[in-house]
Order: sequence, then C-alpha cells, then structure tokens
Amino acid sequence: MSLAPALPRARGLTSVARDYISLLKLRVVLLLDATAVGVMVPAAHGHPRVSAVLAVLVGGTLAAGGAHAINCWFDRDIDAAMNRTRRRPLPDGRIPAWHALALGIVLVGLSVIVLWAGANLLAAVLALVGALLYVFVYTIWLKRSTPQNIVIGGAAGAVPPLVGWAGATGHLDLTALSLFAVIFFWTPPHFWALAQLIKSDYARANIPMLPVVAGERSAKRQTVVYAALTLLVSLVPFFTGSAGSVYLAGAIVLGVGLVAISVLDLERPTVDEAAVDLFDGLRRAPVHGLCRLAIRSLTDWR
Repeated sequence: MSLAPALPRARGLTSVARDYISLLKLRVVLLLDATAVGVMVPAAHGHPRVSAVLAVLVGGTLAAGGAHAINCWFDRDIDAAMNRTRRRPLPDGRIPAWHALALGIVLVGLSVIVLWAGANLLAAVLALVGALLYVFVYTIWLKRSTPQNIVIGGAAGAVPPLVGWAGATGHLDLTALSLFAVIFFWTPPHFWALAQLIKSDYARANIPMLPVVAGERSAKRQTVVYAALTLLVSLVPFFTGSAGSVYLAGAIVLGVGLVAISVLDLERPTVDEAAVDLFDGLRRAPVHGLCRLAIRSLTDWR
C-alpha cells in the first residue's frame, strides 16, 4: 500500500466558474438592477429606449459585480473569521486573491464603456461613482472603523436609481434624488435587522456594526427613525407629478407597514434580554440533579 499523501482532486470547470461568479454576488446585483431599470419607465414617461435599458442592465451588472469582487478581495481576512463567509472562494483558498481584484477592476472599467456607449456619460459616471463609494468609502474606510458604516456607505447601494434615471433622461431631478433617498434611508433598517441575527460573527471579526457596538436596543431605536424617513421621502414622486394615486397609496401602505414593524420590534425583548429571561426562568424551575447542574453551568458560562 502506498504511503504517499493523497493529492487534492482537480476541480471541474463548472465548479471553478461557479466560484468566480460567486464573487459578483449576483443575487444582490439583481436587486440593484431592478431599482435601476425600474425607474427608467416613469423617467421616460413609459417609453425608455431599448438600447438605454440594455446598457443600464448590462453596465449596472458589471459595475456592481466588479465592486463586489473587489470587496471580496479586500475583506478576505474578515470573511475567514466569520462563520457565514468563511467558505467563500477567497478565504477558503479556492481562488487566488489577486484574481478577484483584477476581475473587479476590469468589470468596473467595462461598465463605464457600456453605459457611455449605450446610454450617456452621466449614467456611466454615476455607476463609476457608486462602485468607488462601495469600494473606497464603505469597504476600505467605514466598514472597519465606525458603527455608522452602513448608513454612510449605504449610499453606494442607492446609486442605481440615479443611473437608471440618467440613462433614460440624460439628467437628474428631484424625483430621481428622492428615489435615491428611499433606498438610502431604507438600507439601515433592513441591514441592522440582519446584523442582529449574526452579530456574534461581526464581533468575532472585529467589525463595529451598530448592534455589536451600541447594542440591539440602540439599533432598534434608530431603525424606527430611518423607517419614518423612508416613508416620508417615498411620497416625493407623487408630489413632483412623476407618480399617480396608485403609487401614493402603495407608498403609504408599505411605508406605514415598515414603521409599524420597526415599532413592534422595538417593543420586543432583544436576543440578549430574552436569553437572560430564559436563564432566570430555568433557575427558578423545579428541576433536580443533572438538570440543575447543567443550568448552573450555563449560568456560570454567561
């Protein structure tokens, strides 16, 4: 029997391609594309140019995907520390790190060309600004330095509506800026809700997300404020004449729903408070023997 160490099996082309594509985070890109293309219909009064729509769709995908690839390159150290991300291609060593950086730069560069050629220069510049905000402002600067990282850095994710509006009209107006503001103010509530579920991961990686630094209660209170701001700015398109009564009714229902959910969540105990209540309740319960010993051990660990 041979004592030579087993060599790792060569990966198939499909597996390798899947890893490279995963760097683009296409599920997130799909949402960004929807906000960019969706605003082109009201911006062009129902008749956007097909070439402009295709340019925004393709160019937006390239810009966002490229920025995500660069993000994966820069964040590979903290990805390795988090359970949620440690199996990604870079921290797992399945792709050389510089490949992600090179891929990201090439894709962002191509996005500018596609948008400039198929839409206009303003749309191309805005897409580039969004990618640079995500890479340099959020990923490299804010994410590791302040609990307000997602608030300010969230501006990058709010740029696609501006790209779509500019791609359809060649300019920006108050309606376009209000759609930017809707996503900008909506980003903290939805992200902090997720961050509360995985705050131990962020703590392990020393990322100062608000629920980690200030606690869940503070995140919940600020969520209510941003939810209310989201409701208010979502009404602007109706008052500028870009949307009708159906839009207004939908914006009010969804906005009030977001605020109501945020308020209800504020009234609920945090995960830490619920854990304390559980431990206290167990200590008072009529348990004996090994059960009591187990509870005492858990209490000491806490």
